[in-house]
Amino acid sequence: MARICELTGKGRMTGNNVSHANNKTKRVFLPNLQNVTLMSEKLERSFKFRVSTHGLRSVEHNGGLDNWLVKTSDDKLSASALKVKRELLKASAAA
Repeated sequence: MARICELTGKGRMTGNNVSHANNKTKRVFLPNLQNVTLMSEKLERSFKFRVSTHGLRSVEHNGGLDNWLVKTSDDKLSASALKVKRELLKASAAA
């Protein structure tokens, strides 16, 4: 499974371990991913996502999952998040 946040697209980064003698060896920085269940108020359903803690704070800051999905561009979202976004837009257009 790819270590990528489903809502923000945040993935792994590469860098160097630097020793006291200034030797550099490659290393990987992984995002802090958590399995969370987020509730959609408009759809009245909950959805499970694998989200970084930074992404989770962003969702809460924007007022919940519904507002976050509407504001976020499609290229950052995963396939499951895009499916929820389409469902949400369809429900808001019908209302």
